[in-house]
Amino acid sequence: MARTNWLAPLTLLVCITAFSGASLADPQQGGWIPDQLFPWDNWWNADVSGVPVDWQSDDLLSAAGRWRQWHPDVGGIFWDDLGERNWGMPYISVDWWQERVPVEFVWPSISDGVDHSTQQSYPFYPIPIEAIWNSHWIQGGLPGYIDDRQEDRHMLIVDRDNNYLYELYNVWFDRDAWTWRAGCGAFFDMNRNDRRPDGWPGADESGMSILAGNLRYDEVYGPNEIQHALRISVPDSNNYVYPASNGERWSPGAMPLGARLRLKADFDISGYAPEVQKIFRGLKRYGAIAATVAFGNYILVGGTYDVRWSNDIMNPAFHALTVNDFEVLQLGWAP
Repeated sequence: MARTNWLAPLTLLVCITAFSGASLADPQQGGWIPDQLFPWDNWWNADVSGVPVDWQSDDLLSAAGRWRQWHPDVGGIFWDDLGERNWGMPYISVDWWQERVPVEFVWPSISDGVDHSTQQSYPFYPIPIEAIWNSHWIQGGLPGYIDDRQEDRHMLIVDRDNNYLYELYNVWFDRDAWTWRAGCGAFFDMNRNDRRPDGWPGADESGMSILAGNLRYDEVYGPNEIQHALRISVPDSNNYVYPASNGERWSPGAMPLGARLRLKADFDISGYAPEVQKIFRGLKRYGAIAATVAFGNYILVGGTYDVRWSNDIMNPAFHALTVNDFEVLQLGWAP
């Protein structure tokens, strides 16, 4: 239930917006972050063009459905009965002085920003106040104060000065308690290659960073090649392998989370638009990593919310890819 004095937080928002540290009033075109997240030798950034194919590759591809199409989770705004929404995941770029706030977790024992001796949260996550009231700061597009825990509602925040990344799952703002709540949360120091403890998820089931594998508009249409693997959702999974740290499903025959797929070298990309050719070259060189499970008809490719995306270009191009165009690389391979 909303607070009675609802004008007070709105007035506060107007007064402090200029000092919040958030890079944009609405992250519809993201904010500046480096093209490469994490060090060059991180598993997301490793060149896998020469890594051997796993001996189980054919069976794992068959279990995933060889003729299952791929689909990019990118795009801009759409509307439904809940209001203005968005495709893809927004990300928030903040400065080092952004105020840290506590987040109360459903699963504090596997979350960062928690004193694990007491399971009490402390100020840790640099969440701008705009995320409470504005659309498009959280996956799905709904403002933070709307409690819709039927959706994943990821929030991704980059502290661009310290090169830190914060990721939250199923996040919403409880106005009655005046606090943020979430399922779980993860912190990544992107100056290092630290992996989460075995058995710990992150904001993603696999425990790996979400943003590091998401396709971003600026890298697709910028001057440089894409130099990281893409994050994908698979129809089912069986445990996990490095670099994942967690897997919650045990379906015999399915590929584990952390499995890496590579677009076959002989897949002809010459007939695609230049930006699509760039993406597909990246899939041949860096591959895609199974990071979570999404039940449905497609292999979903993680990407950002950005109003500049054209789904008329992206959707048909990715739908031309099937699981059969890929190979599973040696399970557990590490750079």
